[in-house]
Amino acid sequence: MGEPYYITTAISYPNGRPHIGHAYEAIAADVIARFKKAEGFNVRFQTGTDEHGLKMAQKARDLGITPAALADEMSSYFKEMCDALNIGYDVFIRTTEPRHHAATQELWRRMEANGDLYLDRYEGWYSVRDEAYYDESELVAGEDGGKLSPQGTPVEWTVEESWFFRLSKYQDKLLELYATGDFVRPESRRNETQRFVEGGLRDLSVSRTSFDWGIKVPGSDNHVMYVWVDALTNYITGLGFPEADGDFGRFWPADVHLIGKDIVRFHTVYWPAFLMSAGLAVPKQVFGHGFLLNRGQKESKSLGNVTDPIGLAETFGVDTLRYFFLREVAFGQDGSWSAEAIVTRANAELANSFGNLAQRSLSMIFKNMDGEVKAGLEETEADAALFAAVAEGIAGLRSAFDDLDFSTGLESWMRAVFACNQYVDEQAPWALRKSDPARMEAVLMTLFRVVRDLAIAVRPVVPTAIDTLLDQMGQAADARHYAALADAEWLAALAASGYKVDKPQGVFPRLELPEEAAA
Repeated sequence: MGEPYYITTAISYPNGRPHIGHAYEAIAADVIARFKKAEGFNVRFQTGTDEHGLKMAQKARDLGITPAALADEMSSYFKEMCDALNIGYDVFIRTTEPRHHAATQELWRRMEANGDLYLDRYEGWYSVRDEAYYDESELVAGEDGGKLSPQGTPVEWTVEESWFFRLSKYQDKLLELYATGDFVRPESRRNETQRFVEGGLRDLSVSRTSFDWGIKVPGSDNHVMYVWVDALTNYITGLGFPEADGDFGRFWPADVHLIGKDIVRFHTVYWPAFLMSAGLAVPKQVFGHGFLLNRGQKESKSLGNVTDPIGLAETFGVDTLRYFFLREVAFGQDGSWSAEAIVTRANAELANSFGNLAQRSLSMIFKNMDGEVKAGLEETEADAALFAAVAEGIAGLRSAFDDLDFSTGLESWMRAVFACNQYVDEQAPWALRKSDPARMEAVLMTLFRVVRDLAIAVRPVVPTAIDTLLDQMGQAADARHYAALADAEWLAALAASGYKVDKPQGVFPRLELPEEAAA
């Protein structure tokens, strides 16, 4: 097994069905997980649902069902989304699981034993929608004169007995954490977080008595834990905490928590402070990605523009959607999508560029070489230049992906694809068939080699299509990781096995704009 690598998404709040933002985060995390596996890491990938809190209790009451029944139903939709989008998680955690209650209560006991919890009275502004407390200075005025959170959600004045966490105690330690390494990324999120903490931290209310849908505070059964204490602990629950060995000992601290930019504060201020209090290591990195906008607008129920990600995948294809999201948006920034943009990008790059390169290369081998794979053919400077260009493009993809810069990585990969298509046009193997058949075979085997390498490189993004392509190229299922790119003997071994390319099937068909989108 390789070096451990632990990646998580935020757990989704299931008071509604999954939307495009959930899909975007899940896809990005899955690509990171697959990329790290291709690099030889022992990857652990966790996602799940955050099922407690006042919003869930209110939604269940409105529907006339229990919160548990609502959680069971809604959580299933998020699992369906992951399955539909080819999200290969290792653990799907639910915060209603008994193991999570046990883990969260143990974290609470450790914070209490460290002297960081005390009972007092809470009075302040609370946003039910955000499940967050806000200082008066953070509020903005709504159009009706009411007070709103920085996220634009309504707040209400709340008064109740509460347990408090000594967050103020950890201000200096948090600032030290931000100053060393890349705990918060991208830089813009780190700057925002640092400014917030530098402004001074107040102790945090971490329990509620006004509802009971949550994890009970040990020794105070009339209190349930603040939903963010509950939710954040999922990252260690799924590793078997509080058991110190096993998965927890192997994979903690997490290499990256991948989250939306709107919940950065909870992950970069509250979570590390809780962990420090409990005597546990903090995550190595929290990455706050941007929003995926629908034609420039954030999707919301009130605007009526919420998109079903499963429906979108059914329309355009799962791999197409995965590629578009990572290619179109500079990761960490907001980005926009539309049906026209998906079709344009997919046709230009997947269908016309790489898909066509693979299809015609295999077709020419099938037609002009009877599908026979040959090794040891004479190479020219043009061939060597192409191998170098492809190697450079793949190295660029790997370097950028390692930095979570997907759009730049795929741009590098596309430059290699363009170099291959230019090589085909310049070498014109169809003309060489009569004038120089030996050279034609060398050209086609050069193309066979570079298509295989480009396919392996991009496989974390579009795994289903690439596996279909690599099946047609005789590549073993266990030889599709990046170490295979360094195998200089693979073509000779394939040729020696007598493998023949059959009539190929295209893996990236051209898309048509749906009628409703074109209207």
